[in-house]
Amino acid sequence: MQAKEIPVSKSDLLRADLQESLSHSHIDPAQITTFQRIILTTDGTLTEILEAYLYEKIQLVKLSQEIVASAQEIKALDLNIGTNIMNRKVLLQGKISRRNWIYAESVIVPARLDEIYRERLLKSQEPIGRLWLEHRVETFKEIIDSKRELAGELSDYFLIKSEDKLLSRTYRVFSKGQPIMMITEKFPESYFIDK
Repeated sequence: MQAKEIPVSKSDLLRADLQESLSHSHIDPAQITTFQRIILTTDGTLTEILEAYLYEKIQLVKLSQEIVASAQEIKALDLNIGTNIMNRKVLLQGKISRRNWIYAESVIVPARLDEIYRERLLKSQEPIGRLWLEHRVETFKEIIDSKRELAGELSDYFLIKSEDKLLSRTYRVFSKGQPIMMITEKFPESYFIDK
C-alpha cells in the first residue's frame, strides 16, 4: 500500500508569527537558503547555531555599550520614556577566521535582570546566549520583525559594498513573564549559502 501524499502549503511550514514577519518584509522563505531560514526563524541561541554550522568557535566583539534613559516609549519592552536601558552593539566573529558573521544591536532593561547576570553582561566579552546558558536564565523569544535592507555603514564590518543587502530579524526576550531585551541581528544576504 502506497502512502498518500498530503499537499503542504508554505504557511504550514512556519509558525504563524514567523510567516507574518517574513511576508511583512517581503522575504519568501522558499527563496533563501536553508541556513538563512534557520537564522531568521529559530529561537535557539544563535552563537551555538553558528558554531555548529561553521565548525568554528564564535567570539564577541563589543562595539559599544551604554546605559541611558530611554528617549521614547518602547512598546515592545513595555517601557515608558525615561526608563534606564542598556544599548549594546556587538559583532559575532569567528575566533580563528576573524570573520564577522553577525552584527547585533540590543536594547536591554537592566532593572529586570538578576544582579549577577547583569554584572556579567556589562563586564564580560561573552555573547548574550552563552550568558543565558551559563546563568541558566529561562527565556522565551518572540520574533517580531524580519527585514531585507541595504548594508549601508555596516558594510565595512562584513567587507561588502554599502548597496549589498542584509537580512535581519528582531525579537523580544522574556524572562519571568516580562520582556527583558529586544535584539536585532543582521548578516549579509551573501552569507550562509548552502554548501
